[in-house]
Amino acid sequence: MMEMFQKASFVLYGAAVAAAFAGFLLNKSWRFRAALYALAAGWACSAAQISLRWFWAGRPPFANQYESLVFMLWAFIAVYLLFLRYSRSSPEWLAPWVAGLAVAGTAGSSFLNSGISPLVPALQSNWLLVHVSTVMAGYGAFALCFLASLAFLLLKDPRQSVRREALPPLIYRTTLAGFWLLSLGIITGSVWANSAWGSYWSWDPKETWSLITWVYYAAAIHLRKSRGWTDSGFAKLMAAGFALVMFTYFGVNYLMSGLHSYG
Repeated sequence: MMEMFQKASFVLYGAAVAAAFAGFLLNKSWRFRAALYALAAGWACSAAQISLRWFWAGRPPFANQYESLVFMLWAFIAVYLLFLRYSRSSPEWLAPWVAGLAVAGTAGSSFLNSGISPLVPALQSNWLLVHVSTVMAGYGAFALCFLASLAFLLLKDPRQSVRREALPPLIYRTTLAGFWLLSLGIITGSVWANSAWGSYWSWDPKETWSLITWVYYAAAIHLRKSRGWTDSGFAKLMAAGFALVMFTYFGVNYLMSGLHSYG
């Protein structure tokens, strides 16, 4: 059943991209709305997959890289849909871009171990849900920030000026959302570390790179607010900063050993 929902979400994300592309070729105004509906349906299927896995495993689905990636992709789309619903800064035409990244992420998750296994002793804590979910939601916000920044830097055609001008507020607001969620994740992780290992901070590679990422985004927000950086300069910072997020999330797990190696 879980595999069925995962395949359905993958197909629906692909359908969102295809609908936008077909609508572009046919010059149809409905293309972005169709892509948005397909994206939302795929997100619902992903939510069902996560819920079923949680029910069958009897624990929050954050025990390994596969489970956290599935949740991060779900959170990434959720952030986009929330901004679209409650903020004018999230454009409907960005839906195919979001779906494209979701297709790539879902395809990548198929190469990871998706088996359900018991939690290792280090993860058997009530802090697991709040810590991992806030960090993954923060990464999801940074992913949307990266996507919006990339779109801003690529849409240089004067005919795209209206769409391009809608992106800087989204870039800044998703940066703030990701920053505060990551801050909360680091704080809850420190409290958990103290209860589990007797120390709030151990300079573990995951902790160190999380701090580096936090400092990078904090400095970027400062430059944007206090130094008046241009929209283009800030977008370049945010596009580059996502590499830090991905290294903290993926690279540290595979290239460095430490207290978080089980992740």
